Amino acid sequence: MMTDLDLITQTVEHYFKGMYHSDIERLKKAFHPDAFLFGHLKGNFMHVQAEAWFEMVKKRPAPAENGEKYDMRIVSIDITAEVASVKVADLYMGMRFTDYLTLLKIDDRWLIVNKAYHHD
Repeated sequence: MMTDLDLITQTVEHYFKGMYHSDIERLKKAFHPDAFLFGHLKGNFMHVQAEAWFEMVKKRPAPAENGEKYDMRIVSIDITAEVASVKVADLYMGMRFTDYLTLLKIDDRWLIVNKAYHHD
C-alpha cells in the first residue's frame, strides 16, 4: 500500500515527466482542473489557469526532444493531513526554476492545486 508521501511523490513525477516530454495527459494526472500557476517569467508576471498552461506546454518543443538534460528534483515535502507543500527544483527550457506546489488530497488522489514559481 502506498503512503501519502509515495502518492505525493508520484504526482510530482507526473508533473516532471509531463513537462520534460510535453505530455499533457501526464500533466493532467498531476493537476486539479481548476489549478492556477503564478510567477514571473523573464521579468513578466504570469497568472494562468492549468488548462491554458497545458496548451502552452503542448506548443513548445519538448525538452526531451531538444536534448535538454533531465534535471528535476524534489527539494522538500511538508504534509499536514490532506494538504501538502512541495518545493521542487527543475531545469525547463534552459531556465532553472524553483517551484512551490500546493497539493490537496481529493478522493484519495493528491493533486496540484497551485503552483508558484521563480527562475534564475
